[in-house]
Amino acid sequence: MASSKKTYRRLIEIALIIIVLISVRFWVQRDAVSGMAPDFQALTLKGQTFSLYEEKKRPILVHFWATWCRVCKLEQSNIDNIAKDYPVITIAIKSGSNDELLTFLQDENLSFNVINDDNNNFSISHKYKVKGVPVSYIINEKNEIEFVEVGYTTELGLRLRMWWASL
Repeated sequence: MASSKKTYRRLIEIALIIIVLISVRFWVQRDAVSGMAPDFQALTLKGQTFSLYEEKKRPILVHFWATWCRVCKLEQSNIDNIAKDYPVITIAIKSGSNDELLTFLQDENLSFNVINDDNNNFSISHKYKVKGVPVSYIINEKNEIEFVEVGYTTELGLRLRMWWASL
């Protein structure tokens, strides 16, 4: 009898923890853009013109990050690995000049495509209502936002969301 009460109590505690975590997640994402993704055009660090609304055959990951962000640093290899298999555009916020960003990418051995939002006066991050980093938007072929992830996201989690958005 005593062990069943302990088990019941433990299940209640776990349920409460899950409810709190889900509530915090929804609160953090409450201002995130939803529906149609705001369009933007910008030059990448490689000098290529990027336009979100270009015809897409697959979902794209739009990832906001910063060089000074410790969580972003933990996640950057996940984003780089995703970029090898899926379309990815990353937007660096308050991370210095293009040269500083290129040096950072080289030092960290990263190859994903980057737009420096400092050069656009933070217009892209403002369109997406980004208040902190990292933030990832998964946008389908119809330019609709399928998923928004605020904070650290695992590579597997992102891959599953990209796969789901392609269905």
